[in-house]
Amino acid sequence: MQERSAERSVERTLGHLRAIDAPDPHAEPAGPLTLEDLYRKHRMQLVRLAVLLVDDQGVAEDVVQESFAGLYRRWSQLRDSAAALGYLRSAVVNRSRSVLRKRKTAREYVAPHGVTSRSAESIAMLSSEHQAVVDALAALPRRQREVLVLRYYGGLSEAEISEATGISRGTVKSTASRALEALQRTMQQNTT
Repeated sequence: MQERSAERSVERTLGHLRAIDAPDPHAEPAGPLTLEDLYRKHRMQLVRLAVLLVDDQGVAEDVVQESFAGLYRRWSQLRDSAAALGYLRSAVVNRSRSVLRKRKTAREYVAPHGVTSRSAESIAMLSSEHQAVVDALAALPRRQREVLVLRYYGGLSEAEISEATGISRGTVKSTASRALEALQRTMQQNTT
């Protein structure tokens, strides 16, 4: 019961963010998909995905930019331009993981600071309920946060999440379930 409540909260919050970032469906390019089309149509959604994973706007933008640069270098080797978005999602997830690993290593040597790294605009766009969900997401372990963000913000299926993260579909399901339970506990602790 509590898990369903957490799932509804996550779905509502990340769905709200997904709707804000959704590309205009009427802005379809005429002809084959190009790297420029991908950048214009999906960059902001990928930045938001990275922000939800690394919790830092500037770093998220760098992660996405590096992912596009990597795709650019491999564009001629791409067999199907339709697979490019999946490649970009995987690249953003992997680069976000790398950032978090480096951040963890740096924290071992430097005391962490309590400054929020979200932009004022992103905070202003969220209601207090949505902010509570985003804060609770930030407290989750990396893999749990990735699975929930890819599912509810990215709108990906279990198979797509499995492909983007490199974990099995069964692990995706169990991780999502544990993440929702942990999120519910965190949100309850923060309201009491």
